[in-house]
Amino acid sequence: MRYVITALRSLVTLVAVIGVAAYAAAALLTVADIIGRQLGYPVPGVVDLVQLFVLGGAWLVIPYAFMTGAHVGVDLLVESLPRQLTRVMRGVAGLAAMALLGMMLYFCYATFQQQVMFGDRSQQLGIPIFYYWVPLLFGVGLSIVGTGLGLLPSLQPTASTEVAS
Repeated sequence: MRYVITALRSLVTLVAVIGVAAYAAAALLTVADIIGRQLGYPVPGVVDLVQLFVLGGAWLVIPYAFMTGAHVGVDLLVESLPRQLTRVMRGVAGLAAMALLGMMLYFCYATFQQQVMFGDRSQQLGIPIFYYWVPLLFGVGLSIVGTGLGLLPSLQPTASTEVAS
């Protein structure tokens, strides 16, 4: 079981790295387009590509935030409670997040199926719109896994493991 958990943790981390690379690609394309416009050679379809990379990057990084607890939260009330109650509340919040993400995945998949059926395409390059939905669906599904991994105390990094990494 430990190997499965380690493999899932590695998958979430690898996908986050891919998400950051997508952000970098969006930035590089934007810079290339700006420079290209000055020289009379703009990047064709830059808007479609940047939108795809930014959307993909966001949804691919989100599971890592759920796994590590790096997302934005307000801990003022929770941190003032006894330790045992804090653990229970974090567990309940994690399970609620998993349920919400499950509903999001269900409804997003229905919309994805409509996009496939209608065959919509982006305006500049004609990229099938369902390509924009693939990282979203994968990211939401992997966010459920990341949230579950974040609930496992053995996988939450401690100060000593962060320094060793």
